Amino acid sequence: MGRYRPPRKPGSFYITPEGEKALRDEVYQLWKVERPQVTDIVHEAAKNGDRSENGDYIYGKRRLREIDSRVGFLTRRLDKLEVVDRIPDNQSKVFFGAWVTVEDEDGKEQTYRIVGPDEFDLSQGKLSMDSPLAKALLGKSVEDEVVFKTPEGERELYISKVKYQ
Repeated sequence: MGRYRPPRKPGSFYITPEGEKALRDEVYQLWKVERPQVTDIVHEAAKNGDRSENGDYIYGKRRLREIDSRVGFLTRRLDKLEVVDRIPDNQSKVFFGAWVTVEDEDGKEQTYRIVGPDEFDLSQGKLSMDSPLAKALLGKSVEDEVVFKTPEGERELYISKVKYQ
């Protein structure tokens, strides 16, 4: 079995201002803080002579490649992203950036914020706009029912609240 993986379809290019700030902070942290520290470690390790058995040198070089790769990816991604920082005129409908409270058949409520694929985190209630649930929610209004597919089958939810901050 080969290592080839077909390229993933790129996610949507929308991001919230908070998401953009988090990505820019990550680039700064990697490039201005962590990379100089790792460079110093590699430099000192290189002075010790035999590099083939020097763990600090080997792992430091590997970490430098990881940092450079991540910074390159983030830089290219930030160039393409469009920051959505305005609230829509019709605030009763679900659009990008909305906080949506949904209710299932058992009456259990869950609140999600529709965000870009670069900032989703379900533990914080941030739902990627490219996910099946978010695609079903977009454009809907309060009291609408949405049906979307999950690995277990179709699921139905009821929109109980939409708000923007």
